[in-house]
Amino acid sequence: MSHPEPSAAPGVPAAVAWADPRRAAAFHDWLAPLAAQQGLLPASLRPASADASFRRYLRIDDTQGASRIVMDAPPDKEDCRPFVQVAALMAGAGLRVPQVQAWDEPQGFMLLSDLGPRTMMEVLDPTDPQAALPLYEQAIDALVAWQCASRPGVLPPYDEALLRRELALFPDWYLARHKGVALGDAQRATLEHAFAAIVRHNLAAPSAYVHRDFMPRNLMLGGALGVLDFQDAVYGPITYDIASLMRDAFLSWDEEFVIDVTVRYWQAARKAGLPVDEDFGAFYRGVEWMGLQRHLKVAGIFARLTLRDGKPRYLADTPRFIGYIRATAGRYRELAGLLRLVDEVEGMLPASGFAFGRV
Repeated sequence: MSHPEPSAAPGVPAAVAWADPRRAAAFHDWLAPLAAQQGLLPASLRPASADASFRRYLRIDDTQGASRIVMDAPPDKEDCRPFVQVAALMAGAGLRVPQVQAWDEPQGFMLLSDLGPRTMMEVLDPTDPQAALPLYEQAIDALVAWQCASRPGVLPPYDEALLRRELALFPDWYLARHKGVALGDAQRATLEHAFAAIVRHNLAAPSAYVHRDFMPRNLMLGGALGVLDFQDAVYGPITYDIASLMRDAFLSWDEEFVIDVTVRYWQAARKAGLPVDEDFGAFYRGVEWMGLQRHLKVAGIFARLTLRDGKPRYLADTPRFIGYIRATAGRYRELAGLLRLVDEVEGMLPASGFAFGRV
C-alpha cells in the first residue's frame, strides 16, 4: 500500500531526505554513473511515493523529457528479488508493469520505467459508480490476464500457515496493542472458532496467482491500467484479488456496485476458463469470506504501522475495515461470536470478559 508524497512548490523538486548519511552517499555513488549512461538529470530527483513497508520511490527526469522511478529498498529490511520475479511474470501475462532498467541488488537501489503519476484512486468519485465502471472493467481485464498465467510452484503458497499468521495480526496488534484489550478465555475461543472457519472457507477456493493488494491506489492510469506494489504476490485463493479490489482499504462503494463489478469479473473469469464456482451466489460467498480475512489482517497491519513504524495516517481508515468486518460477520451464523466480540471492543455493546489497558 503506497501513499503519494506531497509536492513542493510548482517547478521546484521536493527535497529527498536521507536518515542515514552513509546510505545517501552510497545512493549518489550508484546514481552518478547511471545518470551519465542513461541521460538522467540528478537535480530533478524528488519523492514519488512512500510505501507501507520500508521501500520508497523517487522520480527522476531524463534528457528526453521523460521520467523514471528509483526504488530505495534498504537490503537489511527489504528483499527486491520477489519484485523482480513478479514484474517478469506480470509482463509475461501482458500486464503493464514497471520495467527494471538497472538494479544494484546488494545495496537495494533500482531504476524502473515510470508508469505515470496518476492512480486510478485519484479519479474515482464514490458518488458516481457508473463513471467508475470503465476503469473497473479495465482492472478486471488485467486481473483475469494475471490469473490466466497462473502456475503452481512458482510463487509462495497462500497456505494455512500464512492465513493464520495474517489473522493473528488482529488480536496481536489491533486488539491488544491498539485497543489495549486483554482477551479472556471465552473471547480467545470465539476468535479461534471464527479463524478456523475463515481458514477452512478460504482454503476451499481454487488457487491462482494473487497480487495481494490489487486496488485503485496500485493501479496507474495511462492506456492500459498499470499495476504496482505486487512484490508480495502468492499462489492461493482465486477470490482474494476481486475481494481486495471491491472492498478497498481507502474507498467504499454501495453494495449494488460491488456486486455489479464482481459479477462482471465472475463472467470474464468463467469465459477465460478460470476455476471460479459456476454458481455466482456460491462464488460471492467465497469472496466475502476472503474479504473478511483481509480486513482482519489489515486492521492489524494498520495498527502495527502506527505503533511500531510511526505511520499513523493508515489508522484513519480503520473504521472502514471494522464496517466491512461487521457487515460480513453479520451475514453468517458461524461468525455471530466474532460480530459480538467486535461490537464489544468498538463500544457498540457492553463489554464482558475483557480487561482494558493491562497489556
